[in-house]
Amino acid sequence: MADTVLHEVTDGLATITLNRPDAMNALDNETKAALRDSLRQAADDPAVRAVLLIGSGRAFCVGQDLKEHIGLLAADREAGTGTTMSTVREHYNPIVTAIAGMPKPVVAGVNGVAAGAGAGFAFAADYRVVADSAAFNTSFAGVALTADSGVSWTLPRLIGAGRAADLLLFPRSVSAQEALELGIANKVVPAADLAAEAEAVARRLAQGPTAAYAAIKESLAYAAGHSLTEALAKEEELQSRAGASEDHRIAVNAFVKKERPRFLGR
Repeated sequence: MADTVLHEVTDGLATITLNRPDAMNALDNETKAALRDSLRQAADDPAVRAVLLIGSGRAFCVGQDLKEHIGLLAADREAGTGTTMSTVREHYNPIVTAIAGMPKPVVAGVNGVAAGAGAGFAFAADYRVVADSAAFNTSFAGVALTADSGVSWTLPRLIGAGRAADLLLFPRSVSAQEALELGIANKVVPAADLAAEAEAVARRLAQGPTAAYAAIKESLAYAAGHSLTEALAKEEELQSRAGASEDHRIAVNAFVKKERPRFLGR
């Protein structure tokens, strides 16, 4: 992986760190490719049972690196091409698909501002631990762009269509406290405690019933686009699978013995 994205696995937890602190973790092409590949690696690694996505320095991620972007747009105009926005297909879509689609929980530790695609990555995570000094901003309309990074799908499901439209049409800074009230943040903690708190949440998930978490993610995503009857059928299918898992057997035996279960992730 490039130095702009750090990847470390310990005790079932993959910690993926955006590492361009001097640029507030802005997304140049190298960083986007490295993040995409790191997330795919975590998704495919059987040793990984949960992922923590966090930023280094004072920002989580401010989105597209506009300094690089303006140069690419100029090159497009000179060449008469329009390849710059292919980054949505090549980078942003695969990154969000990896976060939302991997069969293991992803925690976003939002240590500072999350804007544009950076906000989109946080929205795609399964759980968001947010520093009290952090803020979210959709920012797309401010640079005459529409939503990408899955924001058109994730944000309405977090806060409702009306509020999502408001934040997309009129981009502004949403404080950590407002994010908590809206339903964007799951937990707000003092900035000094963010790294430890986010890691604690992620480690708890890494020690949990991984297959059950995967089924929960799948059922939530499925239900978002299907009828109640179809969602019930999907729940039956997934519950049958979960009920046959080794972790379910371990949990039931531990309950009977009044012990804490030690899940294996399968």
